[in-house]
Amino acid sequence: MPDHRNIDKKPIMVLAIGGNALIPDNEHLDIKSQRKIAAKLAVDLVDLIEAGWRVVLTHGNGPHVGVHLLQDEAAKKNLPTYPLDHYVSSTQGEIGYLLQLSIYNELLQRKSRHPVVALTTQVVVDADDSAFQAPDKPVGIFMTEEEAINRVQTLKWEVVEDSGRGWRRVVPSPKPKHIIELEMIKALIAHDVLVIACGGGGIPVVVDDTGELRGIEAVIDKDRVSSLLAGAMKADVYLIPTGVEKVAINFGKENQQWLDHLTVKEANNYIKEGQFPAGSMLPKIESLLAYLDKNPQGTGIVTTLESMVSALNGKTGTKITCESL
Repeated sequence: MPDHRNIDKKPIMVLAIGGNALIPDNEHLDIKSQRKIAAKLAVDLVDLIEAGWRVVLTHGNGPHVGVHLLQDEAAKKNLPTYPLDHYVSSTQGEIGYLLQLSIYNELLQRKSRHPVVALTTQVVVDADDSAFQAPDKPVGIFMTEEEAINRVQTLKWEVVEDSGRGWRRVVPSPKPKHIIELEMIKALIAHDVLVIACGGGGIPVVVDDTGELRGIEAVIDKDRVSSLLAGAMKADVYLIPTGVEKVAINFGKENQQWLDHLTVKEANNYIKEGQFPAGSMLPKIESLLAYLDKNPQGTGIVTTLESMVSALNGKTGTKITCESL
């Protein structure tokens, strides 16, 4: 275990990577491809550790859940099907293992004994959340329009066109209310453990009349639960890696402008102007604003995985804070 004398002085970061980070497209569904990508991610993560950060890593699982659902469909004549919350738990385990293994090996290469653990995480949602009547969370692999229509007709799926990349199934995505294992995450971070938690947005559970937990079929948005976690932990930084180094206004137009810094007020004004696309940057900005509402002293950052350390040093990325820098 690490030397605890200076741990309290090390800043805390919640880092939220998307499920598409490990499966960027249908050509990378195989485990060999995922291991290669995870090994590259591990380099960036260990760079953060060596830069002096305590890290809680969260991740999406949309493509992975979709793979399980397709396997379910193919084997349904011979095997029983499982509810969606169990597939969230399955993907937490498989992605957590993949990341934990890759990070461990990268630490080993650098002769570091820094501990890393993947924690099964349950997240309470409201059984009456309106999301259950209006599914809108894309999961699974991308389909052609013809494939999507076929699944609507044969499996009664609800589908949506996803940002020009193809069609995907959509499922309920209720808002996270409480992270059951929050105190455990805090305890691990206090011991300077790199924690992989809230995978796939967390396993969705509801509290029944007796106070017991039961799983419910849904997928919680990874950015929403990461924001909840970062706020509850009073994390110094909540960082969301994207495909671009900085946030832009007038994106893709002649007057496009990259932004080094945004105040909460400026970000809200840009949201009202429609500057951030609903299918890409908007939910990330909203997630960062929700975190800052709970932790006004914190800093939200948007940048690429490869640029994280540079962004933390103020050399790139877009920072969002309550006040001007």
